[in-house]
Amino acid sequence: MNLIQTIEAEQIAKLKEARAVPEFRAGDTLRVGVKVKEGERVRVQQFEGVCIARSNKSIGSSFTVRKISFGEGVERVFPLYSPSIESIVVVRRGAVRRAKLYYLRGRSGKSARIAERRDWRQAAEKAAATTEA
Repeated sequence: MNLIQTIEAEQIAKLKEARAVPEFRAGDTLRVGVKVKEGERVRVQQFEGVCIARSNKSIGSSFTVRKISFGEGVERVFPLYSPSIESIVVVRRGAVRRAKLYYLRGRSGKSARIAERRDWRQAAEKAAATTEA
C-alpha cells in the first residue's frame, strides 16, 4: 500500500469510530440525517429514499438517494464519510439485480417499486428463537 492509501485508510477508520456506516447497497431504502445550518442554528434534516447508486472510491465514496417529493423526483448525492451526515439508517432492503438503478428515473408508480429482499439467515435465527422459547 502506498502512502496515500495508508493515510486514507487511517482517516476512514477514524471517521467510522465517530459514526457507524451501515452495510447497504443499491435498491435499499435509506434514511439519511443531514446537518443543515440555518443562521446560527444547526438542525438535522431527514432525507428518505431509494439508494440508486453507490460509488466506492476509498475516502471519496458516495451514494445517490432518490425520492419522490410532491410528484417530482429528487436525487441527492451524499459523500459517505462527510461530516455533514449525522446518521444513515437502512429502512428496508431491496432485491435488485443491478448495481446502478438509473432506470428508475423514467418510471413512476407501481413500475418503480422494488421488492423487499429476504435475508434467509435472519429468518432462520427468528425461527430457531421461537422454537427454543
